[in-house]
Amino acid sequence: MTKFDEATQAIRVDETTYDVCLDAGYSIGGPLNGGYLMAVLLRAVVDASPHEHPVSTGAQFLRAPVPGPAQVRLEQLKAGRTAAMTRATLVQDGVSFIEALVTTATLGDVAPDWTGEPAAVLPPVEECVKLPDPKPESNMTLSTQMDMRFDPPTLGWLQGCPTGRPEARAYFRMAEPQDPDPYVLALAVDALPPVVFSAGARGWAPTVELTWHLRALPAPGWLTLVGSGRLISDGWFDEDVEVWDSAGRLVAQSRQLARVGRG
Repeated sequence: MTKFDEATQAIRVDETTYDVCLDAGYSIGGPLNGGYLMAVLLRAVVDASPHEHPVSTGAQFLRAPVPGPAQVRLEQLKAGRTAAMTRATLVQDGVSFIEALVTTATLGDVAPDWTGEPAAVLPPVEECVKLPDPKPESNMTLSTQMDMRFDPPTLGWLQGCPTGRPEARAYFRMAEPQDPDPYVLALAVDALPPVVFSAGARGWAPTVELTWHLRALPAPGWLTLVGSGRLISDGWFDEDVEVWDSAGRLVAQSRQLARVGRG
């Protein structure tokens, strides 16, 4: 079991309740990363489902939980031959923090009937760059859990030279050797810096709603993340992310609505 597996494990209490422990190692300066929290929820959902894979997840982030004990409470809405639907709630100290609707199914290892091209092509991994190590007092522990190599133009905001477009692109893998799986993909779809950084905004950009789809089981190796936005308006922005595996297959897609950071 990897550190990520341990940090996302869900222990069954009964058929509708799972105990979890939210890990401080997935902090983004205080709040816990939304992709990590979704992975925790999905461990419980899949364990209770007759199907193996979380193919569609829509999560509403009501408030930010803190590291420590919590529970995932499940309500099965449908259990069919090809798909099951579950409502999952992350609860801490009796308060709901995330509400999610999850559809599970069992995916096969099949070639796609059709797929488009990636929205952008990254340079080779060796030509991409890492983010600088965060200062210890920043409490940005998430970065130590991941190995990310960024397409250099999309990091211009670090030197005060943003591209002016909402975009982010990087290679992704876990810092500890681990083949990607659906739970790693849940983390990956929310692992990029907010695309509004490249458009000139800064500060924590809290996710309000995030929907992602598991399209295929990923091959071992680097994942490629391509993030973009369509509209920044009135303090809100959207972010779309495509995740491609080392075999060149589209394995996940996400869209989130978030608030523009204030700092």
